[in-house]
Amino acid sequence: MYRNTAETPQVDDATKVGVSVETSSDFIDRRISVAPMMDWTDRHCRYFLRGFSPSVLLYTEMITASAILRGDRQRLLEFDPDERPVALQLGGNEPAHLAAAAAAGEEAGYCEINLNCGCPSDRVASGAFGACLMREPTLVADCVAAMRDRVRVPVTVKMRIGVVERAQRETIASVADFNEGEFESLQRFVAAIEAAGCARAIVHARKAVLGGLSPKENRAIPPLRYDIVRELKRTFPQLPMVVNCGFQDTREVLDALTWCDGVMLGREAYHRPFVLAELHLALHPQTTKTLVTHGALLERMACYAEREAARGTRLAAITRHMLGLYGGKPGAREFRRVLSHGAHAAGAGAQLIRDAGRHCGGDAQYR
Repeated sequence: MYRNTAETPQVDDATKVGVSVETSSDFIDRRISVAPMMDWTDRHCRYFLRGFSPSVLLYTEMITASAILRGDRQRLLEFDPDERPVALQLGGNEPAHLAAAAAAGEEAGYCEINLNCGCPSDRVASGAFGACLMREPTLVADCVAAMRDRVRVPVTVKMRIGVVERAQRETIASVADFNEGEFESLQRFVAAIEAAGCARAIVHARKAVLGGLSPKENRAIPPLRYDIVRELKRTFPQLPMVVNCGFQDTREVLDALTWCDGVMLGREAYHRPFVLAELHLALHPQTTKTLVTHGALLERMACYAEREAARGTRLAAITRHMLGLYGGKPGAREFRRVLSHGAHAAGAGAQLIRDAGRHCGGDAQYR
């Protein structure tokens, strides 16, 4: 696996980590983003990931439009200003409801509203949204247009390259194949959302299998088809397109950026977040020559945990997102153990975060 092994000085000042950037949609660098991931990319996770790059675009977990309109809107849409730039992903299929939720998201300060048309889970499909919406291009176009009419920030769509039903295992061949008719359906969907005002298509380079596969299996069994996304980009050259799924190192991402407008990272960024620092260094050489250190990140999160504790936030809610900080380094297992178990102990506080790093040999620069 590729690593940035250049000998560079370290940044030890925690106050210089995760500095907010210009949040106007005209100035956001959208080449690298972190995918919306249910139960993962909550506000604590996003604050942690911001420490690795001031420019990466972060996304919320999917929040349904109905939850925003009927629930605790302030709690659902809350985020720390230092998370910016951050985009809001919505789930739903009612144009008017999505438009109202999008307006609430814009008012809360999100720089983009994204519509989820890619989640294959049975629970989401039972609500008639997520990946099953790819079979309803006219409805999705109406949803996009309704949101565009209500907000000034970009409205985008996260999608798959296609959807198939899988009631029986014998149909697995349809998951791997991609025929001309399927590409025509994909084109119709993209043409509809482009005409409705979609500012960017974020394409998960796998089919979604509805029924019979778990969300985890949907991330592994359908084969990656970057070739389909490349052809889609050639077909719609004026529509900015982001490719998502399967990228594991810096070189792969940089190669993809030669043919696509952006790359969205998912679990790799969560489990090995230093990939975000490596990419920031590669894409912004004029602004930085350094990789952030573990010590600076730990101190940043300890200060954050202290602030959050005053609001009643449990330490474990924060530290559960930090377990990949020392991934691949000596002492990583002990670091994870200290955080995982210590955060649940009575009286655990922010000092635990500082202490956990001592099991990993200090602040040696990441390799």
